[in-house]
Amino acid sequence: MIDGDTIVVRKSKIRLAGIDAPELNMPWGQKAKWAMVEICKGQEITIKLNGETSYDRLVGIGYLPNGQDIGAELVKRGLALDLPFFSNGRYRHLEPVGARKRLRNGAYGHASISFRRETTVVAFRK
Repeated sequence: MIDGDTIVVRKSKIRLAGIDAPELNMPWGQKAKWAMVEICKGQEITIKLNGETSYDRLVGIGYLPNGQDIGAELVKRGLALDLPFFSNGRYRHLEPVGARKRLRNGAYGHASISFRRETTVVAFRK
């Protein structure tokens, strides 16, 4: 686990599609990472890649053997937020009351949400 929304699978960095968790140096960042560890530890993870990249990472939805969506679990725990621009609202209904305010509270929260909503990363251009 790298952080709350990025994991390494077979030496490839994978960013979980449609969610955004705080960075490690931000409030809730370490808690999000350790929740990811708890959710995934000792389990075989399946990633359904969506063909996109984000910086140096592939992007996809991660699933546990029982079919549980890893991103959905992080959102339910209030440790990641739905990114509707990328998810089409897939996870928004799972956000606990107050999670969006807590994780986006200015200088002390997860300020990258607005930036990422408006930013497109081009992986390859002819």
